[in-house]
Amino acid sequence: MKIKTEIQAVIWKINVEIGQKVHIDDVVVILESMKMEIPIESKYKGVVKDILIKEGDNVNEDQEIIILE
Repeated sequence: MKIKTEIQAVIWKINVEIGQKVHIDDVVVILESMKMEIPIESKYKGVVKDILIKEGDNVNEDQEIIILE
């Protein structure tokens, strides 16, 4: 299962780490766009397998950022 961004933005904060359990609606990442904070919530339940971004990265709309297993 893959968590993707919804807009083009900057990764402001990553709220999970590899191996962490994630539940539906948990905020996994906070994006910053136009001085607004946009939370990205998980649509899935699982364990974080990989984090494909780091804080400060620029991301595009629909970009994969976290992989759950």
